[in-house]
Amino acid sequence: MHTHSRQQELISQLFEQWIGEVPAYIHTLPPSGSDRKYFRIHYSKGSVLGAYNPIEEENTAFLSFTKHFRSKGLPVPELLAEDTSNYVYLLEDLGDTTLFSLLPHQREPVLFENDVMDYYRKILDILPHFQIEAAKDMDFSVCFPRHAFDRNSMMWDLNYFKYYFLKLAGIIYDEQKLEDDFQSFCDYLLEADDQYFLYRDFQSRNIMIRGGEPWFIDYQGGRKGALQYDIASLLFDAKANLHPGQREEMLNYYIQSLQKHIPVEAESFRAHFYGFVLIRIMQAMGAYGFRGFYEKKPLFLQSIPYAKRNLLWLMENDKIPSCTPYLKQIVEKIIKSPSLKQYDKPSTGLKVSIRSFSYKKGFPVDESGNGGGFVFDCRSLPNPGRENAYKKMTGKDIPVIKYLENEPAVREFFENTTALVEKSVETYLERGFVHLMVCYGCTGGQHRSVYNAERLAVHLAQKFDVTIDLQHNEELSWPN
Repeated sequence: MHTHSRQQELISQLFEQWIGEVPAYIHTLPPSGSDRKYFRIHYSKGSVLGAYNPIEEENTAFLSFTKHFRSKGLPVPELLAEDTSNYVYLLEDLGDTTLFSLLPHQREPVLFENDVMDYYRKILDILPHFQIEAAKDMDFSVCFPRHAFDRNSMMWDLNYFKYYFLKLAGIIYDEQKLEDDFQSFCDYLLEADDQYFLYRDFQSRNIMIRGGEPWFIDYQGGRKGALQYDIASLLFDAKANLHPGQREEMLNYYIQSLQKHIPVEAESFRAHFYGFVLIRIMQAMGAYGFRGFYEKKPLFLQSIPYAKRNLLWLMENDKIPSCTPYLKQIVEKIIKSPSLKQYDKPSTGLKVSIRSFSYKKGFPVDESGNGGGFVFDCRSLPNPGRENAYKKMTGKDIPVIKYLENEPAVREFFENTTALVEKSVETYLERGFVHLMVCYGCTGGQHRSVYNAERLAVHLAQKFDVTIDLQHNEELSWPN
C-alpha cells in the first residue's frame, strides 16, 4: 500500500475507534518543514485534525506536553485519541487562522494595527504561564531531542548556521576564530537563568487565533532553558517583520508580565535578551540555508532579507555581545555580501491576481495578456444568498463567513482549490514567471466566490513572497 494511503488509513481507524463514526472525508493539509503530516478529518459534528509522525520520541514529548498544559488550563489543542504504536493521534481542530496570517506582510516594517497588537499583549500575558507556572512540575525527561537548551544545543544551532548558511552562501570565515567565538558566546548565554520551559519555536505561525483568543501549537521541541529565547523568537520572527518601535514596546510589556510571576531585573534581562535574539536568528538562517540552498526550496530564501535586516538592527544598535568580536565581523559580511543582495528584491516579482465574479455577467478579463489561469466554480456550494438574513451581506461579512465555514463542502472545496494553486505558485516562483490569475465564480458574485477569493489572498500572502492583487468584480453592485 502507498505510504500516504497507509497513514490516512491509520488516521481513519483511530478516528472510528474514538467517535464510532466513519469520516465523511479526510483532507491532507499542506506539508510543513518536518516529517509530521497533518490531516483534516470531516464528520457529522465538524472536523478534527489527525497527525502522523514517525519519530516516536517527538510524539512522546508532544503528547506529554499537551496533557500537562491542558491540566494547567493553557490554551493548547485537546488531545482526543492516540495510537502511539502506529505514530498517529487526533487533536482538536483550531482552524486555519494564525497570528502570522493577520499581519500586513509588507517588505518594509509598518506599524501593526491595534487589534493585532492586542493579540501580542494577550500572548505575552500567557507566555509566562508556559515558561514558569507549567515548568514547576513538568517532566523534562521526555524532551526531544535534548532535555535542555544547554551548550550542546547551542553548538548544534551555531554549527547548523555555519555549515548550512555561511558555507552554502559563500561567506568566507576562519574556522578556528569562529569556533572560539562560538564557545565564548555559549558561555555568555549560559549565564542566564535557565530553569524554565523553553517553547523553542515560539513564532507567529505557531499561534492560532480562534474566537478572538490565541491558541498555541508546535511545542514538541520544548526543553528547559532561559526565558529570553522565546520572546526573542516572537519579536524577531523574520517575516512577521514587527516594527522596531512596537518590538521594544512588546519587550517592555513582556518584562512587566514576567514580574507578576517572578522578580526580574530588567537591565540584566535585556542584556542577555539580545544574545538570544542573535542565536535565534542564526538558527533560523541555518534553516533557510538547509531548506533553500541545499534542498532547493526557493520559498525559504525569501526570508533572508528579513533576517539580514534584523542583523543590521543589532549591529546599528550595538547589541552584538562584546565577547564575540569575530562573529560580529561575520555578521557584517552577511549584511554586505554581494551574493545575498539578490534576495533583497522580491524573488521573482510574481503577481497573483485573484478575482471573484458572477457567472451571470461573464468571466473576468485577463489584463496580463497571459491567457488567464484558474477558474473555479463555486455554484455547487451551499448558498447563503438564498437566505434572507444574508441577502444584503457579502463573503466579507462575519455571519456569511461563519455560515460557509460550518459547511464541510465549502472547506473541502477551498482546500482542494488551494492545493492546486499552491503547486502552480511554487512552479511559477522556480521558473521566474511573473503572473498568475485565479478566479472564483458563483451565481451573483457576492457570497461564495468572494469568501473563497478573500481566503486565498490571505493564505498566499502568508505562505509566499508574492504580490497579491485582489478584486471583486461585482463589488459595486452589492446591496447597501
